[in-house]
Amino acid sequence: MPYWNFDHTAMHDAGTEAIAIALQDYIHAKRRETGYDGPVDLVCHSMGTCIARYLLEVIDGGAQEEQVRLLVGIGPPNNGSSMAELFNDPDRGPEVIQDLAGVFVPRDYDPADDIIVQEFRPGSRTVAALRAAGTRNDITYRIILTANLTATPAFFPVFDGRTWELSPDREWRTTYAGDGIVPHTDSHLPGAGLDVLPRDPGNLARNPEHYCHIGLARNPEVIARIMEYLIDPGTTPSRVIPAP
Repeated sequence: MPYWNFDHTAMHDAGTEAIAIALQDYIHAKRRETGYDGPVDLVCHSMGTCIARYLLEVIDGGAQEEQVRLLVGIGPPNNGSSMAELFNDPDRGPEVIQDLAGVFVPRDYDPADDIIVQEFRPGSRTVAALRAAGTRNDITYRIILTANLTATPAFFPVFDGRTWELSPDREWRTTYAGDGIVPHTDSHLPGAGLDVLPRDPGNLARNPEHYCHIGLARNPEVIARIMEYLIDPGTTPSRVIPAP
């Protein structure tokens, strides 16, 4: 199965729109290089999902010129990132950043300097633009999440196996329904097919670290599920996220 790998890690000071346009340019360049002009599938991790959605729904939403058959998002903050908001909380933020230093963020991390984090706070213009644009009827959306089904601290030891979540009343709480960084409420996308892994809770006893946010892209069960969707996008998801 041919594949292309778009990497934006060198775009240190770029925002969502700039990276989305770079993704568009990359796809167009690969099409010219290979001569392929059919639909593509996009597999994205974390905020990469939202950057791809910004291209497809905000930039290209009206024209719908980008031919995409399937978009698979792994642990995406589709509704904005609770963690991004937590980083900016004057009371809790510094301690959380200290806990994650060297694990999820650099040791000298300052969220004020992180454009993507600022753009994916739940109240941001970027998240509002995605919400207003909505999903596309010509694309199949699949969301793959994980949960700490056995409440094991080794799932993500930094937070004792839990995930921080911003509740609807703007209060902070922790939940096992998340991957240590992204709670399920951040990921829900109306109409998208959803899988929550592992299917066998025993996998958490064997390799709990594979199911936290940092390990998702290398998780064998996640990869196997992605391959099922790539081979047949009509594969039935565990459930479909209802409209609010």
